[in-house]
Amino acid sequence: MTLKERITDDMKAAMRAKDSERLGTIRLLTAAMKQKEVDERIEMDDVAVIAIVDKMLKQRKDSIEAFEKAGRQDLADKEKTEVVVLQAYLPARLSADEVAAEVKAIVAELGEQLGKTPGPGEMGKVMGAVKTRLAGKADMGQVSAAVKAALAP
Repeated sequence: MTLKERITDDMKAAMRAKDSERLGTIRLLTAAMKQKEVDERIEMDDVAVIAIVDKMLKQRKDSIEAFEKAGRQDLADKEKTEVVVLQAYLPARLSADEVAAEVKAIVAELGEQLGKTPGPGEMGKVMGAVKTRLAGKADMGQVSAAVKAALAP
């Protein structure tokens, strides 16, 4: 079963259970998926769905921070509920140590290709390689910090 099919089944289950909070979040997710399919004229695969879920999670986390600064705990709580629902569709995340190990391996591979040890100037090349390998498996903020640490002189 693809991730897209699982989301559709979860939406039907939420309808039957009359779980309006979960249903609303899943509908937002399916709307974002359909929008991307229509805009780019593609069929969504699991990698693309994970990218959309990651984007929506980042938006929710930013909203939670803004709502808490503004003293709107009621809205922050609603966003936190959506975060829980969305996280169920992500694969298991790598730990900080696993991310650091992957980044070091990628930096070593790029160093062999370039013929020199990558420095801070090659951050874009390293991040491009890391994003393709760790997409959906790790938080990109955490990955960026690991890349900066690995490239620091």
